[in-house]
Amino acid sequence: MPESTLSPRSAASYDWSASVLGDPAGWPAPLRVAADVVLNSPMPGLLVWGRETVLVFNESYAALAGLGAGRVPGGSVPSVLPPPLSSAGSALQQAWSGQPALVAGALPAFRSVDGVNEHRCDLWLTPIHDGATVAGVLVALAPPAPAPLALDAAPEDASLNILVVEDNLDSQYLVCEMLKAFGHEADGVAHPNDALELLASRRYDVLFSDVSLPGMSGVDLARRAVGDQPALKVIFASGYGDTLLRHLDFPYLSLQKPYELDQLQDALAQVARQPAHGA
Repeated sequence: MPESTLSPRSAASYDWSASVLGDPAGWPAPLRVAADVVLNSPMPGLLVWGRETVLVFNESYAALAGLGAGRVPGGSVPSVLPPPLSSAGSALQQAWSGQPALVAGALPAFRSVDGVNEHRCDLWLTPIHDGATVAGVLVALAPPAPAPLALDAAPEDASLNILVVEDNLDSQYLVCEMLKAFGHEADGVAHPNDALELLASRRYDVLFSDVSLPGMSGVDLARRAVGDQPALKVIFASGYGDTLLRHLDFPYLSLQKPYELDQLQDALAQVARQPAHGA
């Protein structure tokens, strides 16, 4: 298999001196993380930062938008609202209010020297929080989801209440934001003791925990949590394989780091169908 010529990108990979955002070293952490997500995404995407509508977009979006994109990777206030934002309609305001939104089957129209190019896609809008404030909205132009077959008895696409336990704060933030974009509720903590406190005070459907944590392993945390709440479903994330997960006496799923977002979605769909422990 030929070696990929792609290389990871980050905000630091570009010269932002001519943009309104300035040096990435001075950016707030949520902007840096969200920009890196956009710049590394293989699908077209853009980040709307601030109410003045500063745009950061990736090269896939620039190729799609053509002359209307402007300078890659952006960092400018557009004179005309970009087609994906025009197509988002009220969903954009929903995202600004703090709620993830989906526009299925959107058809933004991009103008080029050859005419108008309509691009059918699903627009996923994820609010990016800076403290208690929504500081930006991440917009992904995903391939449209296939329509479900009429005869399928598909499980209910219910929202799950998920507790994320991850001591890497950037990873924790990103996972929580993506879970919210999928339509779920998500809280994130870095320490098992904080997780146990939340589990004792709130009801969660899923515990999504890193295996390696400070003070207590994710395995021991899950064992205590399931002992107290047998209906709790468990997903582990590990960068060291499944050695520590052998001989567990409750059902679980595990994801090998680094994992893809569709793997996380599949895992959530699977645990939603699992019977409760001891049922």
